[in-house]
Amino acid sequence: MKVIFWAGLTAFLADQVSKYVVIHMMELARIRSIDVLPPVLNFRYGENRGINFGLFGDGSDASRWILIVLALVICGAVLIWAMRTPLGRIGLISTGLLVGGALANVVDRLIYGYVLDFLNNSCCGFTNPFVYNLADVFIFAGAIGLIVFAEPTKPKGKKKPVKKVG
Repeated sequence: MKVIFWAGLTAFLADQVSKYVVIHMMELARIRSIDVLPPVLNFRYGENRGINFGLFGDGSDASRWILIVLALVICGAVLIWAMRTPLGRIGLISTGLLVGGALANVVDRLIYGYVLDFLNNSCCGFTNPFVYNLADVFIFAGAIGLIVFAEPTKPKGKKKPVKKVG
């Protein structure tokens, strides 16, 4: 559980600090756009009232609270599953990243009423209209880590003898 806690706290703090620095200290909320390494990395101010890519973002207070509760339920379910499943180190880190990122976005919804987004990437003639934040990166990385890389460790114990048939 320590690994989950520290990975989650790191993801949570990295997201919240990055949002504070870019949106408030660099005043992205006011100036709306900063080209960092165009077109590969740009800061664009965004308020996401829905889920990924603004889906289900009608902006109502009810949808805000539904998304908060849904995120908390999913975090709880993932944590319960991780505690009951003997995961390796990558699985524990992935769990922490997913939960820490989700909780960072929950905090945004509680404070602002929406999730603050500011990262934008484009490349090779393609202009990406979407923005996201570090919490989104951690959520996706954690989910991918749990699906692809986290193989449950085998519980230590005695092996059952194999019975011969015949």
